[in-house]
Amino acid sequence: MVLVGVDLGHPHFDTELAELALLAQTAGYEVAHRVVCKRRAPDAALFVGSGKADEIGASLIECNAQEVLFDQALSPAQQRNLERHLSVPVNDRTLLILDIFAQRARSHEGKLQVELARLQYLATRLVRRWSHLERQRGGQGLRGGPGETQIELDRRMIGTAIKRVRERLHMVQRQRQTQRRRRLRAGVFNVSLVGYTNAGKSSLFNALVKSGAYVANQLFATLDTTTRSMYLPEAQLSVSLSDTVGFIRDLPHDLVAAFSATLQEAVQADLLLHVVDATDEAAPERMAQVQEVLHDIGAGEVPQVVVFNKIDALASQRQPRHTRDELQLGPQVWPRLFVSAHTAQGLPELRQVLAEQVAAAQAQHPSTVGL
Repeated sequence: MVLVGVDLGHPHFDTELAELALLAQTAGYEVAHRVVCKRRAPDAALFVGSGKADEIGASLIECNAQEVLFDQALSPAQQRNLERHLSVPVNDRTLLILDIFAQRARSHEGKLQVELARLQYLATRLVRRWSHLERQRGGQGLRGGPGETQIELDRRMIGTAIKRVRERLHMVQRQRQTQRRRRLRAGVFNVSLVGYTNAGKSSLFNALVKSGAYVANQLFATLDTTTRSMYLPEAQLSVSLSDTVGFIRDLPHDLVAAFSATLQEAVQADLLLHVVDATDEAAPERMAQVQEVLHDIGAGEVPQVVVFNKIDALASQRQPRHTRDELQLGPQVWPRLFVSAHTAQGLPELRQVLAEQVAAAQAQHPSTVGL
C-alpha cells in the first residue's frame, strides 16, 4: 500500500504520515511507500493534481503495491478519477477508520453503529467504480420501477437498510437511556474516560476498577463503552466509571453521529478523566483535538481531570517533578496528575482527586450524589 498525504497548510499535518501508517497497520495493511506533497487547495479532479498522480503511479509500480490510501477524505468524484488514473483501488482516511471500527466492534450496539456509518458512507460512493450501475432496470417481472437505473435501485436499497439499522439502533439507545436514568435516580456520580486513541484509557480503567477490558498497543483497541462501579474509600461511596471510544484527528462525521449513544456517556458525565499519552511528542495537539470533539458533542463544559499516563516510559530527565499540579486548557484550568496504569504510580493520588471532585459535587448539589 502507498500512503499519500497532502499538506494544505493545516497546523496538524503529519509530515511523516506516522498516524496514517499506524492506522493502516491496525487494519492489517502493509505500508510500502509514502508520498507527501504541498498544495494551496485540493485539485478538483485528482486531489493531488495530474503530475503528483503520475508520481504515485510510478511508486505503485516500483514498490509493487496494489492500493493507495489518502490521509484526507476524498470526494466520490476524486476517488473515481484517481482509480481510473492509477488503475488500482484508492481509499481515504474515512474508509480506513470505518474498516477498523468494523473489525473492533464487539457489542450489538457497536456493530449497529459501525454498520450505520458504513451505509451512510457507501450511499455517497455508488458512482465510484461500478459501471453496471448505469444500466437501466425495470419492465415486466423485474425489480424496480419502469426505467429505474441500477444506481437508483441500489440507492433506494441502501436507504431502506439505513432506516432499518437506525430503528434497531434507536431501540438499543433507549435501553441505554433507561440504564442512565436509573443511575441518575440513584444519585450515582458518573466519571467517563476520554482521550486520544491509544492514550491508555483502557489500561487505566482496568487499573482503577480491576477489570479485564481489552487492552492492546494499537489504535481503537476499544470501541464499546464499558461501565463499572468503583469504590472510593476517601469519599466512602461508589462512582460509575465508563471507558469510551478514543478520539482521533478528523474523526469522520458519520462516525460521530453513529456513535452518539456511546459518546453520550461523556456528555452525561459529572466528570471527565482526560487521558493523555505522556510519551507522545504531539500531546498538546492531541489534547486540543480531544477538546474540539468534546465541544462538538456538547461535553465541552463538563469538568475535567487531565491524567498524563505512561510516565513509567518517560526518560529520567523527563519525569515530572510533582505528581499533581494544574493545567490550562482553553479558558479553563483543570487538575492534572501524572500516573502509570502499568505500575500504579500516581493512582492513589488520582483516587484522592476523584474523592475531592465527588465531595465538591455533594457540597454544590447534595441531593444528586448518593452513597
